[in-house]
Amino acid sequence: MPLKPPEIELESEKIKSFLQRAEKNLDPEDFTFVSGLVGTVLFLSGIVEKKSSAIVRLLRFIFGFKTESGKRLFDKEAGDIARPDRPAPSGHGRNGAGSYPGGKTVPVPNKDHKKGERCPKCLKGKLYRIDPEIVMRFFAAAPVQLVTYLLEKLRCNLCGEIFTAEKPAKAGGKKYDETVAAQVAVAKYGAGLPFNRLEKLQENCGVPLPASSQWDIVNESAQTLKPVYTELMWQAAQTGIIYQDDTTNRVLSLSSGRKEKRKAGERKGVFTTGLICESEDKTIACFFTGHKHAGENLRDLLDQRLADLSPPIQMCDALSRNMSAKFASIICNCLTHGRRNFVDLIDVFPEESGQVIEVLAKVYHHDDLAKEQDMSPDDRLAFHQEKSGPLLDGLKDWMETQLRDKTIEPNSGMGKAFDYMLKRWDRLTRFLTVAGAPIDNNICERALKLVIRHRKNSLYYRTERGAWVGDLFMSFIHTCNLMKINAFEYLTALLRNADKLPADPGRWMPWNYKQTLSEAPP
Repeated sequence: MPLKPPEIELESEKIKSFLQRAEKNLDPEDFTFVSGLVGTVLFLSGIVEKKSSAIVRLLRFIFGFKTESGKRLFDKEAGDIARPDRPAPSGHGRNGAGSYPGGKTVPVPNKDHKKGERCPKCLKGKLYRIDPEIVMRFFAAAPVQLVTYLLEKLRCNLCGEIFTAEKPAKAGGKKYDETVAAQVAVAKYGAGLPFNRLEKLQENCGVPLPASSQWDIVNESAQTLKPVYTELMWQAAQTGIIYQDDTTNRVLSLSSGRKEKRKAGERKGVFTTGLICESEDKTIACFFTGHKHAGENLRDLLDQRLADLSPPIQMCDALSRNMSAKFASIICNCLTHGRRNFVDLIDVFPEESGQVIEVLAKVYHHDDLAKEQDMSPDDRLAFHQEKSGPLLDGLKDWMETQLRDKTIEPNSGMGKAFDYMLKRWDRLTRFLTVAGAPIDNNICERALKLVIRHRKNSLYYRTERGAWVGDLFMSFIHTCNLMKINAFEYLTALLRNADKLPADPGRWMPWNYKQTLSEAPP
């Protein structure tokens, strides 16, 4: 790892003297290059001195650390003071046998001894069962397997009649089993493995599966799953808390004619909106790709909301495109976004930024305690009002005093960070006034990592149909992730019961499909 360069005071006289010496000792081409470098450093240094948080964020992204945790921003002791009751992590980091629900468990009886017989050593005691010894063995195979059945054929040498062996039961049905569609969908839309990479992987394992065939399989399966997807979106519209955010994306069919769209004043950008819809017993992920922004996609979703339901709690950042006048909601803004402005200024305003970050760390600690103790929304509200309310009231008064007394220049980076917080104070602290209001939008930002990973690896969707198929499978897969459900098993179960889905799709949600399967006749 390269050593950190020593800090140098950029005094104008020293720089002027250095350039004069360099001009005498360097040829004109080298001097032009060196003077350009010096000018670039002076330009960036000047912007930083003007407290521009954007350039500080850029410099940290290029040269510094990316994490925003208090322990990384400050020393370890400061992080411990901010969250004094956080327990030390336990365990050795390895997964136990119970962490593999998808693995096969094989009971191995003791052939030499049985429960209840005399101990062969002391000849007095009786044997009884204790926890078994665990031996785990991992093995691998191609993601998609192939079995070829060679049906023996016999021909009569006299009449020419052909007799073919009866096809085994396992050889019946379609060429591609339902597990193939589930595996390809989970690999592509859950793990971000493009079709062409999966094709190469299959080829290296000796079971080729062309990318075109993979698309045909998931496209057909998406059409089969459409009734359940529609029901999932309807149920998402009825939830009480909705987190929203979006990220850029690329759909080739939507990107054509950009010049004409620009001239006509039409929107030419493509986005994927992520909506995490949460109620007391379920959490649903919804993804929508197209020209619409997050606010417009949320409006379309809430068009399905029952009229007698109260307005949902809407958690988002402060961008105007997340809002819509056509639906009513209780708007919350993400406290992490407000905190991030101070993280960007930690090097320029260490004392002021540190004070804000320390207060917010304690607020987050209180929220963690509420989750650990599984508090009800009302109990959590009262807990935050008691513990976090005085801290945030003091922080607000301190920021207002700093701006009023001109201790902090309003046009500086810190002044703008204060202004961001104070202008949105009610929305940023909605968890102090509304039961169940979330504190940040992190759950939605994590959900969009599925989209970002797919975009980085696959680069684009070719058509709107491809984007819709991706949205469908990502919605199913991430909903399963949020509900701690095996996405592969769920998709396989849906596809194997395709004929039953249109009649009652509500019985085939991730959280109740196993019950539906258990009630089905054998």
